[in-house]
Amino acid sequence: MKHLAVETFINRRQKLMDSLPNQALLLVPSATLVTRSRDTEHPFRQDSDFWYLTGFNEPDAFLVLMKGNPQGEQLLFSQPKDKLMETWTGVRLGQDAAVIQLGFDQAFTFAEIDDQLPKLLNQASEVWMPIEDEALYSRYLVWRQRARAMFKKQANLPSRVVDLSQQLSEMRLIKAPEEIELMKEAARISAEAHCRAMQVCRPGMYEYQLEAELEHEFKMQAASGPAYGSIVGSGENACVLHYVENKDVMQAGDLVLIDAGAEYQGYAGDITRTFPVSGVFSLQQKQLYNLVLKANQLAISLTRPGVSLDELHQATVHCLVTGLVELELLKGDVEQLIKTEAYKDFYMHGTSHWLGLDVHDVGLYWQEGKPRLLEPGMVFTIEPGLYISPDQQGIDPLWQGIGIRIEDDVLVTETACEVLTAAVPKTIEGIEGLMKGESYAATRV
Repeated sequence: MKHLAVETFINRRQKLMDSLPNQALLLVPSATLVTRSRDTEHPFRQDSDFWYLTGFNEPDAFLVLMKGNPQGEQLLFSQPKDKLMETWTGVRLGQDAAVIQLGFDQAFTFAEIDDQLPKLLNQASEVWMPIEDEALYSRYLVWRQRARAMFKKQANLPSRVVDLSQQLSEMRLIKAPEEIELMKEAARISAEAHCRAMQVCRPGMYEYQLEAELEHEFKMQAASGPAYGSIVGSGENACVLHYVENKDVMQAGDLVLIDAGAEYQGYAGDITRTFPVSGVFSLQQKQLYNLVLKANQLAISLTRPGVSLDELHQATVHCLVTGLVELELLKGDVEQLIKTEAYKDFYMHGTSHWLGLDVHDVGLYWQEGKPRLLEPGMVFTIEPGLYISPDQQGIDPLWQGIGIRIEDDVLVTETACEVLTAAVPKTIEGIEGLMKGESYAATRV
């Protein structure tokens, strides 16, 4: 299993501090356990920002950075060693090991934070933290009050609070080589799971059984599990963009749309493939599928540094609308249909989103009123689709109830892009061949 070195997290913290003014105090809380029902919790998943900066995977912890602090700039507050609690919930790292293994200057128990933070606030020039975290902001106000009471006339509290989110988002948006390796592994595992689903699919199976095949493969390949709720929608269920019930029987003659990805070492894979339950596309399914595939391949071919995601989306929309007019599913002038957004009855979502520690990862899409230009190291999805709901007015019933999406994970390189998810087929020939038991050789698009 691949892991990031502790030096990676130390360097990230240092890089973040280097971008801040002297005596700036930075606060980042961990995730906490979330109750599932009564006295059971959901599986713990660390906050992405906290993980990015610490590599520490315990709840109820707190990262504090203070640039120029003579007692130590990088501090961690976490749960103490406790033999009884560790018997129930697992071994805790503790404070001594946090300094040695995670590279912190100092480590305190979580219970000490209310004593330590007022002291640090009285030395801070300004405070950086995720402003949208209301619970954190409330605690910050309490710490300010304690500092004022503690130091009275000598209190010298920071004059402003700055939102940390954009600063961290910019760091996370451009993936370092070691992150790219983890994302490639997440993509590989995700691709193998999709291939498995194609190979075992047959009429009469339930959608949840196909979901089980996917998530079994995730776990068998050392992923922590799915990066998000797996979508397995057959027939008209594929027209529901975030269908997650996965409860129906898959019928011969229908397509099944799977949108699922593995999470590996915190990083998300995100693949969508659509294929025939019985292994063979019908004529209408082929026509619509090849149109979506054409749009997918067009967007990939245009991806390179200096292009924006908005340009890729506009090219995708033009391709899809042109094809819908040729199929007589839309009538009228292509440019006018785009202008009036008539295509949104069939294609109502965007073409791309950033990908990383979150499946919809952080990062601005627009800067100073203009679409952001792609740079090497950015990773995002390309996922055109077409959805013809069963109650779509004026549409021949042969087309109704067909939902198709084709999604790949793409890394921007120095000159073009690399498709990280090429290991799962997406041509009609490749899909039908794999479902018949033939081998599949991946291509780059």
